[in-house]
Amino acid sequence: MKAAYYEQTGPAEQVLVVGEVPDPQPAAGEVRVRLEWSGVNPSDVKARSGARGPDMPFPRVIPHSDGMGVIDAVGAEVDPARMGERVWLWNAAWGRPFGTAAEGICLPVQQAVPLPANVPGEAGACLGIPALTALHAVLTDGGVEGQRVLVAGGAGAVGHYAVQFARLLGARQVITTVSSPAKAALARAAGADVVIDYRTESVIERVREATQGHGVDRVIEVDVAANAAIDMEVVRPDGQWVVYGSGARQFTLPFFPMIARNFGVRFFIVYHLSEADRRRVVRVLTDFLQRGLLQHNIAVKLPLASIAQAHRAVESGAVSGNVVLSLG
Repeated sequence: MKAAYYEQTGPAEQVLVVGEVPDPQPAAGEVRVRLEWSGVNPSDVKARSGARGPDMPFPRVIPHSDGMGVIDAVGAEVDPARMGERVWLWNAAWGRPFGTAAEGICLPVQQAVPLPANVPGEAGACLGIPALTALHAVLTDGGVEGQRVLVAGGAGAVGHYAVQFARLLGARQVITTVSSPAKAALARAAGADVVIDYRTESVIERVREATQGHGVDRVIEVDVAANAAIDMEVVRPDGQWVVYGSGARQFTLPFFPMIARNFGVRFFIVYHLSEADRRRVVRVLTDFLQRGLLQHNIAVKLPLASIAQAHRAVESGAVSGNVVLSLG
């Protein structure tokens, strides 16, 4: 089968290779998925570039944790009725050498989730990291019902879903930040009540105005290193930061102002969700998908042969939305 892989970290054009690799065969408890779409996420780009360290976790890596396809073989102990099922995948490349940048993949059966027939295949390749991250950020610690919520980066791959989930799950007010009029339009269409262009407006002043001085109950944060000072000012006492990303490996937070205001700070990474949390987000997401309630913002679609270009698009930070590769 055809796959993209790398055997050393470095620039996309220098290390990514597209070639033939052996067809995988499912072991007991596994399914094989004939892939149609592969999602490209910042974590995939960081791993390939060496940003997390130059050492290779395996001699050869087929990247990408998100994908969508059809089950075409099952291993022992797997219900044969799953053959032919459309599925979306999570954690395909997390702690494993072979991800979704290939025509086929074998992985544990629970990591292949049925994809409702009304959902486009390319959208299925955006669920494992962007959608589940957004949904867990909204649901964790009691959820957002009745809360004022600030979503940082409401037009991004995660933020766009987070705005929608906050609205669908009963937030009192959804506020978000963006960096352009086009991104503002995306966020408003997703259900944001207040959209703030952080390049031209004061986020702190706009949030105070929008909340009548109360502040927000929860901020869903994409870059805590860049935005901590703002979050300090806009989250109410006893409020919460839910942090899933940082643009810097290290940063500092002021202890006494934070403890004096009883802030809660939750960090999480979607790869390490507990079984109970994973079941919850998959169940809620499936319901929303079946009911056709979600918008999916696919910004870039490219063939597998253009994987280096796809990685560059994600790496640039200029893309507003999800980047996917076609394997058809």
